[in-house]
Amino acid sequence: MLSGSCLCGKVKYGISGTVGDIVHCHCKTCRKAHGSAFSSVAAVSNVDFKLLCTENLGCFESSPGKNRYFCSNFGTHIYTRREWADHVVLSLIPI
Repeated sequence: MLSGSCLCGKVKYGISGTVGDIVHCHCKTCRKAHGSAFSSVAAVSNVDFKLLCTENLGCFESSPGKNRYFCSNFGTHIYTRREWADHVVLSLIPI
């Protein structure tokens, strides 16, 4: 199982399946959410993505039906979920 967390470790997740291709999104909301020219992300099936610790998990609906999840302590963006999608869009954070 792959695992990851936010900077403070109070939001943790595990991935039991495969991670999709890496994409660099340049949309306006990704640029604003990440404070960068683009956001590096990959898709992970909903059934393969498990939240292990959600103590500081925050959520913001950035557009209708699209929720961005982040650490409310440091602001680390963790993943995005659209209501209709069968996957989450996982933020790829360099370690």
